[in-house]
Amino acid sequence: MSRTPIIAGNWKMFKTVSESTAFVQDVKGKAEVAGVESVICAPFTNLPALVEAVKGTSIKIGAQNMHFEDNGAFTGEISGIMLKDLGVEYVILGHSERRAYFAESDEIVNKKMHAAFKHGLTPIVCVGEKLEEREAGQTKDVCKVQTEAAFQGLSAEQATKVVIAYEPIWAIGTGKSSTAADANEVISYIRELVKGLYGEQVANAVRIQYGGSVKPENVQEYMGQSDIDGALVGGASLQPASYIALVEGAK
Repeated sequence: MSRTPIIAGNWKMFKTVSESTAFVQDVKGKAEVAGVESVICAPFTNLPALVEAVKGTSIKIGAQNMHFEDNGAFTGEISGIMLKDLGVEYVILGHSERRAYFAESDEIVNKKMHAAFKHGLTPIVCVGEKLEEREAGQTKDVCKVQTEAAFQGLSAEQATKVVIAYEPIWAIGTGKSSTAADANEVISYIRELVKGLYGEQVANAVRIQYGGSVKPENVQEYMGQSDIDGALVGGASLQPASYIALVEGAK
């Protein structure tokens, strides 16, 4: 089964509204490559302007987080209803920074997965090990726990639509990156986990990205692997030329 490659820029806490719309003007028509899906995941404040700015293009807009409840007394939070109302299509869930700095547990990530599907959003769910876990040989154990917890209670139809991002935490923003072969080995293992949960058809359909210091210089090496279907990219997605090169490299 052929899977459409997906490049998702995770801007983290960068860019104002005017900077984000200027970015779209710079990448329009260039970060739109046939057979590759381009996604920009931006801060909440930028989402309405970005959704408007990408109209008429093939670029999709995503949020970087959401709450699992539809509404309520959750000061500072944003719900799936709100994101859907804006025209957002994707949402990153369980990013290692959310897990590390904001105490997000596997259970919370799973609740958010269900909320995303409830509101017609496509989740990009992140899994990956810390440096000490990797050094202790626990990479696959960690990915197993996080992946199986994230998919808990999802139907096969829902599971097919999920994008998984394997992000070894030690490689995020550090300049270090897992070798393409190493990343592919772990991603192949994650695909096997999905197969164990839902069968071969779903496992073959699920797109699994690599994330962790991906840049234009190395994206093709990752994309050349058997099981890597794209990249979730932080720093290298912030500059228009770099983002365009990433999308072109995913062909």
